[in-house]
Amino acid sequence: MVNNIIWHESTVSKVDRQRLNEHKSAVLWFTGLSGSGKSTLANMVDAKLYARGVRSYVLDGDNIRHGLNKGLGFSEADRKENIRRIGEVAKLFVDSGQIVLTAFISPFLDDRLTVRHFFHNGEFFEVYVKCPLAECEKRDPKGLYKKARNGEIPNFTGISSPYEEPINPELVIETDQLTIEEAADEIIMFLEKKKLIKR
Repeated sequence: MVNNIIWHESTVSKVDRQRLNEHKSAVLWFTGLSGSGKSTLANMVDAKLYARGVRSYVLDGDNIRHGLNKGLGFSEADRKENIRRIGEVAKLFVDSGQIVLTAFISPFLDDRLTVRHFFHNGEFFEVYVKCPLAECEKRDPKGLYKKARNGEIPNFTGISSPYEEPINPELVIETDQLTIEEAADEIIMFLEKKKLIKR
């Protein structure tokens, strides 16, 4: 029930916080297969932003499941709720004047579109961290593909559960073609071009 719950406007606005920070706020939504390099890339971009004095934060899929979403599994319904909650948290970060980088497989188009609608125009940027399944399996940093192939992990994206590729992402980063440093620099240049951060 949401009766008698009324939104309370902040005295300090998002624009006020952006002015203080001297940069805009937005979410970079990294999506891609497990092992594609989402978390590594998001953290590299975060480090580069930090070095420039930009206020940013990484929301990582595994980390969030240790706390906020620890009660959720990997059924389709739980995955949808996982992404919805992350979208709401990301929205709070954007409202606080920060650039938030989310690293989640987020396999379903509809879920990502739902989250996009949480934000104003120019605040949500989908970054497709593209990497062939064979390469992701080869990397397999957490040993998850091996377990999935052995039937130990049900509903594993790319093996027993689908991954729906983005149709019109703002950025496509092919991590089998670029180094993490090169990929991070490409994202920084994108943020500069969009005038979210200063050159």
